[in-house]
Amino acid sequence: MRRVREILRLKHECGATERAIAQSLGIARSTVAVTLDRLAAAGLGWPLSATLSDRVLEAMLYAGPGTQRGSRRKVEPDWTHVHHERRRPGVTLMLLWGEYRQREPGGYGYSRWCELYRAWEGRLSPTMRQVHPAGERMFVDYAGQTVELIDGRSGEIRQAQIFVAVMGASSYTYAEASWTQTLPDWIGSHARALAFMGGVPAQLVPDNPKVGVDRANWYEPGLNRTYLDLATHYRTAILPARPRKPRDKAKVEVGVLVVERWILARLRNRRFFSLAELNQAISELVADLNARPMRRLGVSRRDLFLELDCPALKPLPAEPYEYAEWRPRRVGLDYHIDIDGHYYSVPHRLIREQLDARITAHTIELFRKGERVAVHLRSAVRGRHTTIAEHMPSSHRRYAEWTIERIGREAAALGPSTAKLAALILESRPHPEQGYRACLGILRLARQYGPERLEAACDRGLDIGARSYGSIQSILKHGLDRRPPKPARQGELLPDHPNIRGSRYYH
Repeated sequence: MRRVREILRLKHECGATERAIAQSLGIARSTVAVTLDRLAAAGLGWPLSATLSDRVLEAMLYAGPGTQRGSRRKVEPDWTHVHHERRRPGVTLMLLWGEYRQREPGGYGYSRWCELYRAWEGRLSPTMRQVHPAGERMFVDYAGQTVELIDGRSGEIRQAQIFVAVMGASSYTYAEASWTQTLPDWIGSHARALAFMGGVPAQLVPDNPKVGVDRANWYEPGLNRTYLDLATHYRTAILPARPRKPRDKAKVEVGVLVVERWILARLRNRRFFSLAELNQAISELVADLNARPMRRLGVSRRDLFLELDCPALKPLPAEPYEYAEWRPRRVGLDYHIDIDGHYYSVPHRLIREQLDARITAHTIELFRKGERVAVHLRSAVRGRHTTIAEHMPSSHRRYAEWTIERIGREAAALGPSTAKLAALILESRPHPEQGYRACLGILRLARQYGPERLEAACDRGLDIGARSYGSIQSILKHGLDRRPPKPARQGELLPDHPNIRGSRYYH
């Protein structure tokens, strides 16, 4: 359903054609057309309602019979033979189609037959000079060269990566340095490049880097979920170049070459000790590069950008893109999901379900088939839980109402020995919550045996080193709380001090 939403967004928000949508998403043009027909038949427009889940959207689009195709696929001609025959004098497409229909009376009509032939002919890979309309494309890539950065404290030398973005019509260029080519730096460089351009082009054309394209394939490229989020935020489309086809992104290939020759080469004898210092130097040389008149055109990149690209760019959104990472996560038996060592709750009915986690610097959002089921503030504390009471089964909620402070207050009301024993139980567990049940069980023994006997049992339990609900219950059951403690023999009395463990520590 994410692809259906993307088709609708690109059609109505970006004004993309069916062919451009098919190329961006790596699907057939007919699939785009059929999907748009189904959306129109269902009365759905853009933007879709925020409460419309993937399950409801699928039911609206595919509950009916839908668009049915013929039960028998029509026979296509031998396009290689057609292409060869067309080169002969006087042979036209109409003549070749007529011969085809004589052999296949139920074959394609003339217009569809010509369309299929043009599509086949377009895959012959001729060398073509590309023409980039104003404001349509921004090409992005990393330079092959890196720049050395020296750590002023340790003297360690690190290699900074150089990100390059070039506008298609004007060749207006942006460059910056980043530590890595990982997803956060890739997305951050895109956001800063668009801010530098002052607007948003209709398409972003990257190479097929692993950071942005999960599956490098011309027909079905798998775009990274975070990269798609960026495109949605800026209301643009991503159209990856074909693998190992540098002509598809010749503009940025030339831009990278220019950056290496006119910027990095001029910095070769300088030493940099921070990324900010390097980017300041690159920024000054980028401004000089864009202001320099191009030799063949006699006009600068900046002047061309202001004349062609700038007026055609869409405005930037009010807020810059906030980096968000998507990760698949499975719900555990305790209805929590592990993200970076911290556990976040989801509704208990989703136990063992596969969810999508959207992770930002401040929030954790959890989605099931496009429907958000939980949202939490992000926590950096490892090994702890963030739990919403509504996510818990009813049998668990009564324990959630108890806290360490409340247990301490209830135990202190019964007596100092009870309070001390409860505190020791909570401190002895790796996580205090693991001692809740033992403390609650001990406190509830007061209902059966009375506060006085419970206090005496806890006092005896402290004396013999008992630290469990079962031990205190056994003392009360056998009346040991009523017996006086055995007198200590001479030499066995030790001061009560935390640094003195005593023999009970080793048992």
